[in-house]
This record gives sequence, structure tokens and C-alpha cells, in this order.
Amino acid sequence: MFSDVTTAALLGVDAYRVRAECHLENTSADFIVVGLPDNAVKEARERVAAAIKNSGYAMPQRKITINLAPANIRKEGSGYDLPIAFGILAASGQLAPGATDETALAGELALDGHVRPVRGMLPISSALKREGFKRLIVPEANAQEAALIPGIDVHPVASLRDAVDFVNGLVPIPRFTVDHQNLFDSAREPVGDFSDVRGQSSVKRALEVAAAGAHNVLMIGPPGSGKTMLAKRLPGILPEFSLDEALETTRVHSVAGLLRNGQAIVANRPFRSPHHTVSDAGLIGGGMIPRPGEVSLAHNGVLFLDELPEFHKNVLEVLRQPLEDGIVTLSRAAVTLSYPAQFMLIAAMNPCPCGFATDPDRECKCTPEQVRRYVAKISGPLLDRIDLHVEVPRVSWNDLSSSAEIDETHFVRDRVELARRRQRERFEKHRPGLYSNSQMSNKDIEQFAPIDAHSLELLRQVVETMGLSARAYHRIRKVARTIADIEGFDEIQLSHVTEAVQYRSLDRLGEFVA
Repeated sequence: MFSDVTTAALLGVDAYRVRAECHLENTSADFIVVGLPDNAVKEARERVAAAIKNSGYAMPQRKITINLAPANIRKEGSGYDLPIAFGILAASGQLAPGATDETALAGELALDGHVRPVRGMLPISSALKREGFKRLIVPEANAQEAALIPGIDVHPVASLRDAVDFVNGLVPIPRFTVDHQNLFDSAREPVGDFSDVRGQSSVKRALEVAAAGAHNVLMIGPPGSGKTMLAKRLPGILPEFSLDEALETTRVHSVAGLLRNGQAIVANRPFRSPHHTVSDAGLIGGGMIPRPGEVSLAHNGVLFLDELPEFHKNVLEVLRQPLEDGIVTLSRAAVTLSYPAQFMLIAAMNPCPCGFATDPDRECKCTPEQVRRYVAKISGPLLDRIDLHVEVPRVSWNDLSSSAEIDETHFVRDRVELARRRQRERFEKHRPGLYSNSQMSNKDIEQFAPIDAHSLELLRQVVETMGLSARAYHRIRKVARTIADIEGFDEIQLSHVTEAVQYRSLDRLGEFVA
């Protein structure tokens, strides 16, 4: 006897159709799974056999061969349990004829027959809808996530018996639907307010510029100056998270298995803060079948690297490609995958090993050579890709004891969104696809960020004095364009260029070692 049941497998942030083919043969009892299964898929034999028996169905005492096609791509995970069980029941005549036509399934089985959630349900639902399937049977905990994709009927089940009774027409299970906007709004969580940070007006201004143009930032200051607190409040001034961005971000988190139980959508901009002991694979992704790393989990949000010089140098160097391209490409012998990585990098560091080189109240005990070695842990090419280098001084008592401004985040975000709107309107006419100044190429800079002769002369002096690279020069132009957008100017003024130049603190290494 033969049956064919459809499910889907993950490949990067997408999924593809998989056919769970089942063949029963009248020989000695055996259970074989082929089609490049990993250990979790192979172990489905025990889970499926126990679930079928404990759900009140007969487990065929014959040779069972399951083929997961296409057989040339490795299969991993436990989401094949439910379709494998259906294949066995269909081949042994325990399902009504045609019960699984135009129906796909995904889910893990417990030994007692209950259906457990699996990761990646959003891309699975999307892939099966593209393949033309009308009906998708999923675990109850995955129902909201699967139903985010319109055009496919999602039916949640709690157990194998529920699923079998449903396809046999014995028990109706209503189609599960969600209101995308209501689900998105209800899942939002409060974010920290900029008014929580006392003082630091110059740093807040720099972060506003960064948010307005999606620029990367490096904050340099002594311990306790508020660098981490400022970074954690940056997502609150970024433009409102759109539903499309949320779905794109949810896809990555779903594939990584990071959606909390019952969570269907990521409704806040991600804020990822890996420890400095993270490996390069943990940062950009890796594995035999590569999983997304921290840079992809921060997609459409913020990646915060605290104590930047403490990260391993090889880990920092792998950031170059995602910072430049907004995408991570991971190649292995079996597969090459790409994950989105359009994030804002916010990094923080001390000015020296002891941390007090710029603190007026504490004595720095580091030698100039120790400071040079400490700062040199961050390569020039990486620094060039960070648009703003900002000094964060220790907060004075007067600032610390002052009263907070009311709802400062709201006003700053309004200015940021207005600047982003100006950028979108500018790019829509001539460069569709760009959404922020940080994405401009050198050619785009000449078109959208022209500067007058006085500003150009200032930049010439700065480049020659500070020894800036061509990339750093172009980043100053980008930041100046963003400052002009915040101020509401169509043309870049000399004051905008002057402010942009001030955001290159680490290029003036002598200030820290004088």
C-alpha cells in the first residue's frame, strides 16, 4: 500500500514542499525513514509508533518505508511527525480515501498523541500557500502564526485523534483566522523613554541623528556614564514598526525557534545584545544547515555590542559584510543560504583599559601604548563602517538630580520619522529601494548629498589632518545629509558638515593618548 502526504521543510528563512511518501510491504515488521533525515527525524519512528497506538489506531506490523522527497536535501527537526503518522494511517486504510487531498500538515507528536508546536510555521504556511494548498493542519500553539498568511485555511489540532477525525469528516474544526493589525497592536510592549537618561544631551542628539538616517554608532566613555542605558532606549526613537517589517522579522525569529509559547508575531523592533564571548557562528549564523545568528535576529532593529574591544577580533571582522550589504550569505558543502541582516549597530567601549582616560574626576593609570593597543583591537575597516563615534562623559550631579523631561521619546521619534519621510520621498523619485541615507552608494551621495565649496574645503582639511579613508569621508557626507533632513533643509549647510565631522572621535586617536 502507498500514500503521499504533504508537509514542508525549512531552508533559510523560506520553506519548500516536502512529500512524505509511505510504502507498506508484507514482510517482517520494520520502520525506515529515508530522504536525508537528521537524528531528530529518524527518532520520529518511536514517537509516531507510540502516538498511533496511544491514539487508538493500529500500527501496521509490516515493513514501513517513509521517503521524504526531495531526497537530496537534508531534513531536520521534529515537524515531520504528524505527516509521517498520516502517511502510515492513509497507507493502512485508516483514513478516508482522498482525506488529505489539497491538505498539508506539520507538527511534532508526543508519545500520547498530543501535537506539539514546531519552529518556522510562518515560512511553512507561506510556502504551502504558494504551492496551491487550500488547507493546513497545525498544532494549536502554531495557529496564530500560520494564519498570518492569507489565502490558506488553517485548522489547529490538539492531538493526532483530532486531526484524523477532522480529515475523516467526523469532527468539524473551524478555520482559524486572525486580525493582523489587532494581533500586532496587542503584542506590542512598552519601550524605555529617553527621559530616563539624565543629561547627555550631546549623546542624545547623536543617537537622534543615527536613528534618523539608520547610521551605526560607537559610544566611547568611562564606566557608569550611561552607554548601555542609552543603547537600550534607542529602539524607542526609531520609526514605528510597520506590520510588513514585523512579519519579515517574525520569519527570522520563527526559523530560529525564538518565538515564545503563544507568541505569533514580533511586534517590537528587536534589540539583541550578545555577550563578548560570542563566536563568529553565533554572531552571523552557522551550523551544518546554517541557522540565523545575532545579526539576522537584529534585522529591522538594533544590534548592541557592549565592551567592543573585548570581542574576539575574528568575530568583529565578520561584521563587515552584513554592515555593508544588509544580508548574510553562509556557504556550506551542502547548501548556501542568505539571511537578512538590515540592522543598526550600536557599540560601546571604554576609552582605555581602565576606562578613565576621559573622566575628569578619576585618574587614568594606562600608558599611551596600552591605550593604543586597546583601541587598535578595533580594525580601521570596521571603524570606517561605523558612521558616528560619540564621546559619552560621566553624568554630573546637577544633571543626575534634575527632573526628567516629559515623554521625550515621543518628541524625538516624531523628528526622526519626519526625517525618514523626507528621505523616502527623495529616494522614491530617483532611487526606489533605498529607505535611509545610510544605504546610499558613493554615486548616490554625489546626487543626493552635494555640498558647497566651503564645506568641501573643510572636508579636505579634515581628511588630510585626520588621515581619513575614502569610506570615512563618504560617511561624513551621509551623516551631514541626515542632519540636514532633521533640520528641514533641502541643501546641506556648512553647520551640518561641521557637526558630522564631530562624530568621528576615534579617528582623533591622539585625544585619548595625549
